[in-house]
Amino acid sequence: MFRKLLSAAAAVVMAASLFSCSSPTFKEESGFAATGKLSVVCTIFPVYDWTREVLGSHQDEVQLTYLMNSGTDLHNYQPTADDMVRISDCDVFVYVGGESDKWVDDALAEARNKNMKVIDLMDVLSDSVREEEVKEGMESHEEEEDTEEETEYDEHIWLSLKNAKSCVSEICSVLSDADNAHAADYANNADSYISSLDSLDNSFAAMIGKAKNKTLIFGDRFPFRYFVEDYGLDYFAAFAGCSAETQASFDTITFLADKVDELNADTIFTIEGSDCTIAEAVKNSTASKDQSIAVLDSIQSVTAEQIADGSNYISIMEHNYSILEEALN
Repeated sequence: MFRKLLSAAAAVVMAASLFSCSSPTFKEESGFAATGKLSVVCTIFPVYDWTREVLGSHQDEVQLTYLMNSGTDLHNYQPTADDMVRISDCDVFVYVGGESDKWVDDALAEARNKNMKVIDLMDVLSDSVREEEVKEGMESHEEEEDTEEETEYDEHIWLSLKNAKSCVSEICSVLSDADNAHAADYANNADSYISSLDSLDNSFAAMIGKAKNKTLIFGDRFPFRYFVEDYGLDYFAAFAGCSAETQASFDTITFLADKVDELNADTIFTIEGSDCTIAEAVKNSTASKDQSIAVLDSIQSVTAEQIADGSNYISIMEHNYSILEEALN
């Protein structure tokens, strides 16, 4: 598992002199008291995108920061000194709340804005959060499992459209409390966006409901557990969603190849950014060796450039829909 624990107290104190502004697409000034504008800081892309959908036409009136806009994913992210200042001064802070966000505890403890509203989305989802799963055939970490006492939870909550709807509702509620003058607009924006999420959710359910193949084979990490549970899909994968492993054993490759043959699957999946080495090894170990390799986007590494080109949460999930529709039917 990735472990990114950060002691931030000293960083926050030292960071004040380092703070600077960058692209206006990702505004970085401090909070309402200093600027007269509500300051909202979001960690990962889905959280940022949901927030700007709720803000709607008021987005230009808010100092909205997306911390991971360089393409660093949740598991590898370490906040910079500037990031710590933005969090310290913001009015609303929205983050996932899993193991990779342990650094947030120190950041919030040292925050200068003691009236900050904080949204921990795993806490919001509560009973919907699942323990991380190590399935048959996966590379496991027996030495870690023997020593760890705390339960590990799967952080990839945003890949469930059902979870997304709950998260958008909570973001709307908190923004409305922080900026009551625009609460009605935020509610209307959230309702409209949730309707779009509902429509896409229903499309996935209908498409997958008539699919001939309901098992995904991943030659990669598997961050889609919440997604597959929503639609009754099964899966086999090389690694769990938060695994740091990049090398799969002969046994894992053979197991996945045997599953491809057993299920007569014609697609082996990877996630964005993969070099496809493991997927290719699985393919080359099958009887037919003629499977396609397809990429499903886990929305973990969306850059500022992609956003400028029009990428958003729904468009990426729609692309995943197209990939799955071709692979499963």
